[in-house]
Amino acid sequence: WRRFQHVVPERLDGRTVLDLGCNAGFYALEMKRRGAARVLGVDSDPRYLAQAQLASEVTGLEIELREMSVYDVAELGERFDLVLFMGVLYHLRHPLLALDLVGEHVVGDLMIFQTMQRGSEEEAPVAEDYDFFEQDHFAAPGYPKMHFIEHRYAGDPSNWWAPNAACSAAMLRSAGFEIVERPEPEVYLCRRSAGASPGGAVHPARPAAGR
Repeated sequence: WRRFQHVVPERLDGRTVLDLGCNAGFYALEMKRRGAARVLGVDSDPRYLAQAQLASEVTGLEIELREMSVYDVAELGERFDLVLFMGVLYHLRHPLLALDLVGEHVVGDLMIFQTMQRGSEEEAPVAEDYDFFEQDHFAAPGYPKMHFIEHRYAGDPSNWWAPNAACSAAMLRSAGFEIVERPEPEVYLCRRSAGASPGGAVHPARPAAGR
């Protein structure tokens, strides 16, 4: 946190913040400490929420907490000035769907995104289209790749995916986000792209499927 805390304004007076996958509330409490008018932390694990509630009571920093899956964010019915989406993506079976839903329903301005990455840090230029018989670009280190974890990684069965850097950036753009800054290799400060359509910045000839 110390390495990229400068990305968040020192004062968040009057701002609303949503912390997705808030765990024990560390970031949510820090946002409240910085003066945010309202902070909502959501997590699907009630044990983490209980820890966050205790931390809130001990520190005297009032935050709201709600048990919820990231796939259900539309139920919140509101957008937030700042959304924290950190340490969540690689735990999701449907990561791009989650990014679509977060952008479509809850990001009002900025999002701080972080995910575990593995593989090359290179981001190679990607063409708009390729011939069906072209294959070499798939093997290039800087081509967007998402590594699938079938069993466990680091002893954790909830780790499903490990994108490379190019894949993280490409997924964010596909979901309708503009990358404003990358203060750390796995951290992206994003803004909802102007004119982004529901479900992300999808090309008109390539409709989002499976929604």
